[in-house]
Amino acid sequence: MSEEILAKNRGKMKDKLFFENSKGNRLCGILSNPTNNKEKPIMVLCHGFATSKDGNTYIRLEEILNENEVSIFRFDLFGHGESDGKLEDITISEAVDDVLNAIRFLKESNYKKIGLLGSSFGGMASLLSALKRDDLYILALKSPVSDYPGLLALRDKEEIDAWKQKGFIHFTSINGEEIKLNYSFFEDAIKANVYESADKIKFPTLIVHGDKDKIVPVEQSKKTASLIENCRLEIIEGADHTYSIPEHFEMMLGIISEFIIKNS
Repeated sequence: MSEEILAKNRGKMKDKLFFENSKGNRLCGILSNPTNNKEKPIMVLCHGFATSKDGNTYIRLEEILNENEVSIFRFDLFGHGESDGKLEDITISEAVDDVLNAIRFLKESNYKKIGLLGSSFGGMASLLSALKRDDLYILALKSPVSDYPGLLALRDKEEIDAWKQKGFIHFTSINGEEIKLNYSFFEDAIKANVYESADKIKFPTLIVHGDKDKIVPVEQSKKTASLIENCRLEIIEGADHTYSIPEHFEMMLGIISEFIIKNS
């Protein structure tokens, strides 16, 4: 059973909800349904690594989409925000399980038309989740990781060996935080392969990526987009991974919200 807490945010009633993943960990989400009509579309928003459901992208998308009668369910992955667990224990498989259980939770709550949006690490989790669900109505991806083995291969071999020997690694996140991450992340990530199955995704898909992204190369999204039959790729010139320039951030929001509204 979920625990429900009512909260007011900017004059609108929203529900803070807790649901469980497959391991019984409690995950936290914010549900905003502007019409109280569960027949209308709802988007699940999956944030990136070491961020949370309360990131500016997700708050802004919630506002824009709610104004267009699209509901939002933004939630914290395991080890993030208000959800159970330690960040150092996160893996891609864990994130996929979280996404699938968020969708299950909404299905059990009688939502009929569910879409999915994922960002960066959450983008890969969303891609892999979409391969396990054929009942989503759309998939939107913001600067997604498509090839973690490729990213990890860029790391120095001595660094990987030290990671394995110690069992964990410390690194600085894009938000400037020092993060501890267990070697189990590496072991899980090198088995994740989006490219070999991406062509199984048949529902409308959007990928937005900056061509100056130094965290996740835009080439990954180009390849993924070429493999998904019904996929639109939008490359924002000059944009980095976090869309740190306001103009780029607004362009990204506009492209994503327009795609969702048009397909809803």
